[in-house]
Amino acid sequence: MRPSLHRRLPAARPRRLLASLLLASSLSACATQGPRHAADPFEPINRAVYTFNDLGDRYAFKPVARVYATVVPQFMRTGVHNFFSNLDDVIVVANDLLQGKATNASRDGVRLMANTVFGGLGLVDVAGMRGITKRSEDFGQTLAVWGLPSGPYLVLPFLGPSTVRDSVGRYVDSYIDPVWRVTDVPPRNVAAGLRLLDARALLLPAEKLFEQAAVDRYDFLRDAYLQRRRNLIYDGNPPRETDHEFDGDDSIDDNSSALSPSKPPLAGGADREYPRATPTATVPVGRVIRVF
Repeated sequence: MRPSLHRRLPAARPRRLLASLLLASSLSACATQGPRHAADPFEPINRAVYTFNDLGDRYAFKPVARVYATVVPQFMRTGVHNFFSNLDDVIVVANDLLQGKATNASRDGVRLMANTVFGGLGLVDVAGMRGITKRSEDFGQTLAVWGLPSGPYLVLPFLGPSTVRDSVGRYVDSYIDPVWRVTDVPPRNVAAGLRLLDARALLLPAEKLFEQAAVDRYDFLRDAYLQRRRNLIYDGNPPRETDHEFDGDDSIDDNSSALSPSKPPLAGGADREYPRATPTATVPVGRVIRVF
């Protein structure tokens, strides 16, 4: 019996050793991965889509944007940007009205009319010269004002950072977007492509600083996007976040102190104040994320 026992031991030890190694590796993997971001339950899928988008940008959009910024004079690029910014004000005014912001709707409507009539269809930002600065409103923000939570964070193919709520907002806004209302397909596609090119070219000056600041570009873009959306929803004056990690539920509560008359929105709109929301960043993050 004793020799038989000795013959079994060498076979049993490798099995126990293998089981111990598997358990140790599993615990090590869990410790390395750590808890996921509360607003990003689909992080593995989102990272894969982000990698796809990054490759497309690196080998297609970015080189074309560099050629555009090099060949086209600055005054022409400014005119292109102003033109599409003016078209975007149609969406801004519509969502002002849906959110019940009559004063903002009037102000943004004046901006739209002034730039269209006196600025050559928006090529010149005459309203901005008179102090009527650009604001940002969309249907994703409208849904937040109506109380709909943001839902999980998503990275959309070609479109980049979003959430479930903002994805619905993009779809609804496309029905009132003047570019997508053009029925002739070739001019519509040219306009959409030129708008995307303009947006990508605006990011080129910030790229080097962005690369230096972001340890993990995916995490940086996700957190910056969620913070910027929160800032826009509260018109530049979001309530103080609690100590726990922001979970993405940034829908506006009717009792929120952020909308109290004692705390008026910051002057100049949310876009101008956004970089202050991320004091550790050394890049104009609002400009980086604005393309989305």
